[in-house]
Amino acid sequence: MVNLTIDNRPVSVPEGTTIMRAAASVGIMIPHLCYLEGINEIGACKVCVVEMQGKTKLITSCNSPVEEGMVLYTNSPKVRRVRRTNVELILSQHDCTCAMCVRSGNCNLQKIANDLGIIEIPYKREIPTAPWNHSYPFVKDAGKCIKCMRCVQICDKVQDLHIWDVQNTGSRTTVDVSMNKCIEESDCSNCGQCVTHCPTGALRERNDVPEVFKALADPEKITVVQVAPAVRTAWAEQMDLPEELATEGRMVAALRQVGFDYIFDTNFSADLTIMEEAHEFLARLEEVKASGVPMFTSCCPAWVRFMKSQYPDYKSRLSSAKSPQQMFGAVAKTYFAEKIGVSPDKICSISVMPCIAKKGEAALPEMDVTGYGPDVDIVLTTRELVRLLKAEHIIPKLLGEDTFDSPLGESSGAGVIFGATGGVMEAALRTAVAAIEGSNPNPETFSDVRGEAGRREVTYHINGVPIRTCTVSGLGNARKLMEDVRCRRVSYDFVEVMACPGGCVGGGGQPIVDGVEMASVRAPKLYDLDKRRAVRFSHENPEIKKLYADYLGKPLSEKAHELLHVHG
Repeated sequence: MVNLTIDNRPVSVPEGTTIMRAAASVGIMIPHLCYLEGINEIGACKVCVVEMQGKTKLITSCNSPVEEGMVLYTNSPKVRRVRRTNVELILSQHDCTCAMCVRSGNCNLQKIANDLGIIEIPYKREIPTAPWNHSYPFVKDAGKCIKCMRCVQICDKVQDLHIWDVQNTGSRTTVDVSMNKCIEESDCSNCGQCVTHCPTGALRERNDVPEVFKALADPEKITVVQVAPAVRTAWAEQMDLPEELATEGRMVAALRQVGFDYIFDTNFSADLTIMEEAHEFLARLEEVKASGVPMFTSCCPAWVRFMKSQYPDYKSRLSSAKSPQQMFGAVAKTYFAEKIGVSPDKICSISVMPCIAKKGEAALPEMDVTGYGPDVDIVLTTRELVRLLKAEHIIPKLLGEDTFDSPLGESSGAGVIFGATGGVMEAALRTAVAAIEGSNPNPETFSDVRGEAGRREVTYHINGVPIRTCTVSGLGNARKLMEDVRCRRVSYDFVEVMACPGGCVGGGGQPIVDGVEMASVRAPKLYDLDKRRAVRFSHENPEIKKLYADYLGKPLSEKAHELLHVHG
């Protein structure tokens, strides 16, 4: 243990502890901008500086270890003066139009500037600009970038895609797409982890809320909205809603008040995905065993983009099943359109997703089964949903409970857990076992695939056949997996990959809590919903049964392939 004094308080912490962590252990919170624990500890912003007795130069607390006998001051006159100057210099190159920023009220730079009492900037303002394609799924605003390096580090160290890099030097330093590429030319997966780890509004999702308002105002359009499993775990975080009121039913009631014509649950199409993917796995199992190369899940578009750009020779190993979002869109514009007696072009299909990559997925040319345009017309992130509700002056805590509409609104517990890493694997195995053995297993049989570890390997024996599974989250872990598969260091039968650490609950479109990973907080909510569902198997969802009986025939049928699978 190392003994020191911080702001006249005695502190004792393990050797190797940083000053910032030592101060936090006694309730002294040192402000910081660039710091991300274990990822970005480079002291770039110089906001976390502290004064050490006997030393003239201030030191950065985020990456300086404690020393025996240190006497430190975290808010001395010298510290306050230097910290204020550093923030003023950052603001001199920052677009400070906070009222028009998506991060207003949830911006660490804004908070620190307010806390320091900065109301004017004594330096010449030089706001950088750079071109960007604003139709791309996410937007980079050079005028709001503070060069903190968080986006660079999260993409390098966690996602292993190296999309961002530092360019130029000194006051001209910028962060941009690496290798002088534009974003469209890069291998970006659109996972959005750079967006959720940016401390300001320099990175944000493309704003599609105005498109929703336009559709709602069009009397010729029937608005059909679907809500993904992970959204219900996080939508209320920035809505001043107590945990006990942040229910699925109240979320539906809020959407109903917006004015959507039909409100459905993506959990329904998650069940549909399981029906197709589980049966596809069983159909391919003999070939999988013979080749020694697994079948990979395909419901995460960021993972699919990663696979196609980084390991194109393995793209045929992806399941051909579409994601739940796209399956829903296809069914909404065919089966549902027929049921209500309208042309597909009259339906505006909207999805609310915890993901930015879904915006790109919806625009893919193959995601148009009717020939009338995209199966999913508009994709909103969870953050955009919050902005939509606030724009409509909806106060969810004053609302009662409501239910999803039918026939695309009923779901099983298996569909619910899609939003957590391991959820797709677990749901698929529940249905695969039932198909092979003729009876349902205990729903908890496959819970070993759950957890926060970036990679989990579990072997199950189904009817005497060993099924070797692997569950991965985070694209850095996915790369390690693919290298192991390519070099034949491992052999699996069925692999689930989610691009975002922790799965969709930690997705790039979820509400941002600066410096805090929320996946481990949100995932248990989905497992709790699963336990409370009356139906816990996708194949027992009565509305799924009816869809197959009335329209699709059976899993992997010609009609199912036409609507629910990608071709080529």
